[in-house]
Amino acid sequence: MKIGDLLIRSKIPIDIEEHKEYKRITIRSKHQGVYVRDKEIGKKIGTKKQFILKSGQFVMSKIDARYGAFGIAGDDVDGAIITGNFWAYDINHSLTTAEWINQYTNSPAFYDLCERASSGITHRRYLNEQIFLNHELFIPSLDEQSEILLLNNHKSQLINSLNNELNNQEKYITQLKQAILQEAISGKLTAEWRKQNPMQKGNPDTDAVALLDKIKAEKQQLITEGKLKKEKPLPPISSDEVPFSLPDGWVWCRLVDIAEGFEYGTSSKSLKIGKVPVLRMGNLQNGVIDLTDLVYTDNEEEIEQYKLSYGDLLFNRTNSRELVGKTSLFLYNKKTIYAGYLVRYRMIGKINFYYTNYVMNSQLHREWCNTVKSDAIGQSNINATKLRSFIFPLPPLAEQKAIVEKVDYLMKQIEELEAQIKHRKQLAEELMQTVLREAFV
Repeated sequence: MKIGDLLIRSKIPIDIEEHKEYKRITIRSKHQGVYVRDKEIGKKIGTKKQFILKSGQFVMSKIDARYGAFGIAGDDVDGAIITGNFWAYDINHSLTTAEWINQYTNSPAFYDLCERASSGITHRRYLNEQIFLNHELFIPSLDEQSEILLLNNHKSQLINSLNNELNNQEKYITQLKQAILQEAISGKLTAEWRKQNPMQKGNPDTDAVALLDKIKAEKQQLITEGKLKKEKPLPPISSDEVPFSLPDGWVWCRLVDIAEGFEYGTSSKSLKIGKVPVLRMGNLQNGVIDLTDLVYTDNEEEIEQYKLSYGDLLFNRTNSRELVGKTSLFLYNKKTIYAGYLVRYRMIGKINFYYTNYVMNSQLHREWCNTVKSDAIGQSNINATKLRSFIFPLPPLAEQKAIVEKVDYLMKQIEELEAQIKHRKQLAEELMQTVLREAFV
């Protein structure tokens, strides 16, 4: 039979009235369903002649069909309006069922059809409805369709159980990463190291108080030489601010005590093509800098003013509640600057910037961000002044190095586990596609 025997185009026209409210839909790609996008008053809707979508209909996007933008309309989208870019079809229930159509349209064969039936330029290819509806396929009887669906559903449940287990493993790994960082910044990860390397008072390698005194002296020297600006002193750390106890040889300090800079980036409009990349919020990913999706600048003055150095840290001062304060380490020797929603700072002396980055990606820092952030509509903010005041667990120099080596080793093991889980999820997806391919060949 032809697809046009199973799906009958539905065109229920409607003229949009200015003072009436209408539901509008979105169809998610990869067969992820049909949802209410929003509700809008008629006078704000540009296209005044549209169509009505009914529950139980098959609906697809003629532009994004090859990406899996199709599905069965549920009760929540019943009566929603759709433009001519969305096609709605009644299902011929004498030949098939909505569930069979739903599973068939998620099969590799159907994706292949949508790809072959689409034409146009690369990013604007439209489905040809005549080719689509005239496509021929073998249709089992309704009874056999029911048997196929029962078998598919059983296999799908097993595969979904596997995916749920893999998703749980991903959550456990995320929790494990945070547990490792917490053990690292509280001194528990290097407890054995301290037994083998007892504290020597006055030695910055094993005594963080001596290290902090040395850094303060270095910072004062830079201020005297005019290389740093003198800053307004912050109040001493109170006992109420201290979240947990530190080992002997460690000390709490404020971030400004051991770092300098705390400068906002450029607010100028960036270019799609230019001399030097400009890092933005999206380039800060899980503690590292992601150099994809870059914008650029040709402004020589800004390039000089905002250029980054190897080992600089970037702090996201404005974002959603979950992302404000995310920090990443810049580990490149190429000319790069940063945008105004980021704060750049760098460590003074020999403070290990890898260790600093671990602190700034720990639960300690996330909880602090949630405490000090100010909320506006749709976003949270933490300014540079607040960032300077963050209380920082400072180990002696040699222990900082030991912590970084230990964490790096453990994180490498975790990366191998993540790769295994990713591979298993890929296999599960391939298995699901095999099930669908065999059912709807």
